[in-house]
Amino acid sequence: MLKLLKILLTLVVFFSIAVWYQLGRMEPAAPTPIEGEKDQVVVTGEPAIASALPFDMPPHPFMASQGVNGMHGDSYSSDVHPGSGPLGNSPQMTTRDGSLKPGGQCATITFDSKGRLVALCTGLTGFNLHLLAPRTLELLAQFPLPIRPSTFASIKYRDKSHIMDDSSGAYFYLDNQDRVVFADSEQKIRRIGHRQNAEGQWEFYDVDSWDLSSVVPHDCITPLNWSPEGECDPITAVMPDHHGAIWFVTRRGRYGVLDVTKNDPSQAIKMAQFENEEIQNGFSVARDGVYIVSDHALYRMATNAQGEPSIIWKESYDRGTTRKVGSINQGSGSTPTLLGERYVTITDNADGRINLLVYLRDKDVGKHQSRLICKLPLFNRGSSATDNSMIGFNRSIIVENNAGYTHAMGQTDWGAVAGGITRVDIREDETGCDVVWQSNEKIPSVVAKLSAQTGLAYYYGFEPRADGENEWLIKAIDFRSGKTQFTMSLGSTQSFDNNWSPITIAPDGTIYVGVLKGLVAIWDNPATAL
Repeated sequence: MLKLLKILLTLVVFFSIAVWYQLGRMEPAAPTPIEGEKDQVVVTGEPAIASALPFDMPPHPFMASQGVNGMHGDSYSSDVHPGSGPLGNSPQMTTRDGSLKPGGQCATITFDSKGRLVALCTGLTGFNLHLLAPRTLELLAQFPLPIRPSTFASIKYRDKSHIMDDSSGAYFYLDNQDRVVFADSEQKIRRIGHRQNAEGQWEFYDVDSWDLSSVVPHDCITPLNWSPEGECDPITAVMPDHHGAIWFVTRRGRYGVLDVTKNDPSQAIKMAQFENEEIQNGFSVARDGVYIVSDHALYRMATNAQGEPSIIWKESYDRGTTRKVGSINQGSGSTPTLLGERYVTITDNADGRINLLVYLRDKDVGKHQSRLICKLPLFNRGSSATDNSMIGFNRSIIVENNAGYTHAMGQTDWGAVAGGITRVDIREDETGCDVVWQSNEKIPSVVAKLSAQTGLAYYYGFEPRADGENEWLIKAIDFRSGKTQFTMSLGSTQSFDNNWSPITIAPDGTIYVGVLKGLVAIWDNPATAL
């Protein structure tokens, strides 16, 4: 009888997920506003005057343009966009409610060569690709993806953290032909394009794919495999190197290279593993190599003469004694950020206060006794954590404090969110780093962005209201001074919690923010621009 009940439960779960999955495919083209949005954007502070910053990023030969090709804007994970963001001039807003309740959040946004949004949006059933019109957020096409094992795990164990702590699949990139390249939950690296069909309707289509399940374990929870006994190792992120090979990393510390010119999987895939290490972050790529951070160490890597992934150097860091509230594992929460051709930076997970770590990238450290340029403690003791990549601009690094935040579905104590943003500059003589400014703004979880054209860093945070709700705002902070130039209030319900999603700045100056129930677009009214 017990076995029969388990089988029936499995079928119920399976068909429930299938219904959710189909609902996700029936999302209307015209956007439904998110409940709780403002009738008009409320601006506090004075509109800014653009003050451009001298920023130059070398293009990646196999990715779309700088600022539009991935979660962090480029292969350096600089989180700097070359274009303009809003200056606070009578801003306008559109919101789009996702199709699943709760869910519909667009976790990663890129832009094709015509400015259309290519977004990875998520709900309880996993990810869908959406093609959206700029600003109006009209749905042009969508493409359902396989359900992630963490969805089934959350049902089996009745614990949403399995979904919220799963970063697999979120890190995709747009290549130099406007194609999405990502790893799905069935261990396939896929390239997906979009086009208009004979009737003029937009559609996504599979270009090609490579099955990694023979080399990356995939004994995961599914409706037909409710109690797996083997290893389940989701692919976390993919990124191309400067030779066109696609690198990938997995949750359980595997890393590998896919040679897309070879058809034989035994020849095309070269892989190894960091034993007893976990990878929950994206990674970064430059001409000099691939930079991967695990929950134990930072690595610079490249392919050797046999096309295998090879470690050039390794730097272990202080991972602390426990996972902090404000991070999703016990290790660095930051994707490595590359600065120019010389530096790479991450944060550690030291007890008490995390540290900003800046390393020399060269294989030979030259006159320096150590690769480590500086180790600088951040924020207040006992309230210091980050799970986001830093903004990296020339010699400057801006890092936010996520201590005290869990996720949108689990946060109960908003007073525990410590807040804080710090800008640190690397000294020109490379003898250390210095704090330039500090801000007390409360920034729970956003992947922030800097506009090189406006000189403003755009963050997303909240202010508590007397009625117990939070007011959710975009906060524009001056790069040079750290002053909050203005804020733009968007909404005041849980639906506007951004839940670890990034801000993304479009080439036309629109800011997009993924929030719990969907997506927000905000831009200056051109009729009132200075």
